[in-house]
Amino acid sequence: MLTFLDWQAIRPRRGHYSSGSPSKGRMAEDTLGLMKDCQLSVRKLNPRQYIADISELKNVEVWFQRASDVVRKLKTGDVDMGIVGYDMLREYGEDDEDLIVVHDALGFGQCHLAIGIPTYGIFENINSLSELAAMPLWTEDRPLRVVTGYTYLGKKFLEEHGFKHVELSTADGALEAAPAMGTADAILDLVSSGTTLRENNLKEISGGAVLSSQGVFVANKKVLLERKEVLDVAHEMLERFEAHLTAQGQFTVVANMRGDSADEVADRILNATSYPGLQGPTVSPVYTNKGGKTAVDYYAIIICVPKFQLYQAVRELRKAGGSGVLVSPLTYIFDEETPRYRQLLDNLQK
Repeated sequence: MLTFLDWQAIRPRRGHYSSGSPSKGRMAEDTLGLMKDCQLSVRKLNPRQYIADISELKNVEVWFQRASDVVRKLKTGDVDMGIVGYDMLREYGEDDEDLIVVHDALGFGQCHLAIGIPTYGIFENINSLSELAAMPLWTEDRPLRVVTGYTYLGKKFLEEHGFKHVELSTADGALEAAPAMGTADAILDLVSSGTTLRENNLKEISGGAVLSSQGVFVANKKVLLERKEVLDVAHEMLERFEAHLTAQGQFTVVANMRGDSADEVADRILNATSYPGLQGPTVSPVYTNKGGKTAVDYYAIIICVPKFQLYQAVRELRKAGGSGVLVSPLTYIFDEETPRYRQLLDNLQK
């Protein structure tokens, strides 16, 4: 049996989404949504259970765990693969070489880990990380006090940026209150819109972003090298994710164009418009009945267009002689070879 995808019970992230207190359910729902969109059915017979399976993948177990436990178990090889936030991977993975990112952009949970300081008092005119580090106030007896849930990343980041006297502490609940209460000088936490920081009279500073984060697909490197069946499952998962995520925001556009030949119509699309499609337009004859005889006066062209460029593409197609334009959203785009799988194989050899 393969053990796979420990992501359901993601630890709550403190206070930096627009709601002010995003729950672990959001990350879980986004992950389950991605799986469903990729035609992978996660089945849990009892909602109180911590184990499930995936109908389309044989011999695969899904374990529901906290994000920190997911990463720890990936490090020890107790689980094979998982989906967690990149911030969790870096904090609890501690740059372990046995952890390998299979897909680094699953398209949900976007945020960044950053330092926040008060907008008032001694910090009123401090606007960059270098200015914060240069403040003469910080000494061995009076260090910069930073409250965070990211002690590994925080210590490493601040040391790399010249902070000599720092005291890191953890706290339950919203971190934003700590500076106002006088228990910390700064916070290091996840930020999405920045609304929660502003509402608590805190600000980000230039150079104070530690990393950007979103959901990532991770695996144990040794397991992938030693067990081909696990690598095969990772390959299929990666192909499904990549095909769906690549297709997001893309539309298929079909239009009829009058022309003397398929080559002439193709030349018009390639040279008179900005939208040639993925490798080029698909051009096929449109047959009509003229007085009992089959004739070809039009050719149907098919191209792929990003959603935000859709109307401009339609305008250009019309200008080039297109009519009867049909538009439909794309669900999947499968490449000849998934680029990230080739990258994964290369990384496994390092």
